[in-house]
Amino acid sequence: MARISQKRLQAALLRVSSATTVNDKGRALEDFACFLFPHIPGVEIAERNALNTFQTEEVDVALWNSRHGRGLYFLPNLLLVEAKNWSNPCGSQEVSYFVNRLRNRGCDHGILLATSGITGNGADLTQAHFEIASALQSGIRIIVVMPAEIQSIRRSEELATLLKRKLCQLVVSGTTIP
Repeated sequence: MARISQKRLQAALLRVSSATTVNDKGRALEDFACFLFPHIPGVEIAERNALNTFQTEEVDVALWNSRHGRGLYFLPNLLLVEAKNWSNPCGSQEVSYFVNRLRNRGCDHGILLATSGITGNGADLTQAHFEIASALQSGIRIIVVMPAEIQSIRRSEELATLLKRKLCQLVVSGTTIP
């Protein structure tokens, strides 16, 4: 498995946390995703900031996953990543919008990279947790990842294991658990 440079990882995380404008915040978290995910064997950036034909929906980052045996073999070939670099948790409206974008593109898995997590309580299925549980019932799986969960990762295998664990928790519990 590929080694992830702690120096580069911490520098990318610093850019995420120190960005000040809305555009800079979004770009910094997208840059972080584009830095991080290609460390996983078989994963590459397919598209970034791509609009649909009608220019009504934007995909922050699209990952191509060749399902390498030491990578994300348990996830589909195409993964969409939504980046939310907000000081507050991502709400149900934004989660619902991401679910809709996945559905409109025929995708059944997505990664929500949210610096402050999501709103609500997973045990009670309130707010954004409700949207994730509802999406799961229709076959759409949203894996929520916070950059803080990644800050100590040193190898791509650890990142793949984190995603696998979060996917298992999602399916078993019916929602995302921090």
